[in-house]
Amino acid sequence: MNVRYRVDLSQIERTELRALLSSGKHASRKLKRAQILLAADAGAGDEEIARSVGVGGSTVYRIKRRFVEGNLERALSDEPRPGAERKLTVKEEALLVATACASPPEGRARWTLDLLAGAMVKLTEHKSLSHETVRRRLAENGLKPWRKDMWCIPQVDGEYVARMEDVLDLYAEAPDPKRPVVCIDESPVQLIGEARQPIPARPGQFERYDYEYRRNGTVNLFVLLDVHRPWRKVKVTERRAAEDYARCMHDLVDIHYPDAEIIRVVQDNLSTHSAGALYQAFPPAEARRILRRLEFHYTPKHASWLNMVEIEIGVLRGQCLDRRIDDPKRLRREIAAWERKRNAARSRIKWMFTTDKARAKMGRAYPAASKES
Repeated sequence: MNVRYRVDLSQIERTELRALLSSGKHASRKLKRAQILLAADAGAGDEEIARSVGVGGSTVYRIKRRFVEGNLERALSDEPRPGAERKLTVKEEALLVATACASPPEGRARWTLDLLAGAMVKLTEHKSLSHETVRRRLAENGLKPWRKDMWCIPQVDGEYVARMEDVLDLYAEAPDPKRPVVCIDESPVQLIGEARQPIPARPGQFERYDYEYRRNGTVNLFVLLDVHRPWRKVKVTERRAAEDYARCMHDLVDIHYPDAEIIRVVQDNLSTHSAGALYQAFPPAEARRILRRLEFHYTPKHASWLNMVEIEIGVLRGQCLDRRIDDPKRLRREIAAWERKRNAARSRIKWMFTTDKARAKMGRAYPAASKES
């Protein structure tokens, strides 16, 4: 017997269905079910509804039945579909996760899906297990044991916190022309040329270049950035030796900041970043003269992200160096042009991380004595 189901929507249900249709941010199946219910509520027949919505008559009948026998939510949602039971129990899934997080078998660098499936067969009563079952259970737990990420794991101790807060306090100070804060860091650049002439872009076709390239050595960039004013300086050197660093400090004192009383220099812990580098490059009296105008501040180990100039180096690479340049003279010209335009535009780094934010976000990593106080 073909039962005829009558749909009578409440005002709240009509409003909900109209809002669902007007948003349009749902699966088409759900939107069509809403259209069927609204049309049936308005008194339209099954054949008319099927024709206007673009579905079969059985679909209209099924949606009306699910609404009458259940509720609006049941009529809009998919019914559970029959299928095979999960092959792994909850305990077996936990065992799979633990195995994937453990060391791989001897002689293997990492787990694979087949290795994990074989391990689970040995550890459980299953006679076989497909790698697809293993993949799905791992995906549900956000695991990819064949992948690794390299990460610098800092040791957050008292020295780390002291250096971090020292640098952050410098960034937060009001600008003082007599006591500027300058960040410095190095970055190597490979000189790479084209093995074959690239094909220029044209309408409908990207620029094309050959995968082969010609190496022409490397150079080093010393990048200096004023924390409190829109100024940066890039110096290209053939090496990254202590003498090159010392000459950068000499230029900083005598050329770039001749009127400053003290220049606070923020830098990382590279071995050449020391007062001794100036004594290797200059006579003792000259080295001492330069050092009297400098005050070194070091970022914590494994925390180069605290050096603001790292951001500027990223901008330099993205805007200027993301291409093949094999001639040192051309590289110097291109970097000088980038530097002039960026200084003329008064571009600055907007630093947002402060000491207060560090204490709030990294409080659990602070040494215990710091937390108690």
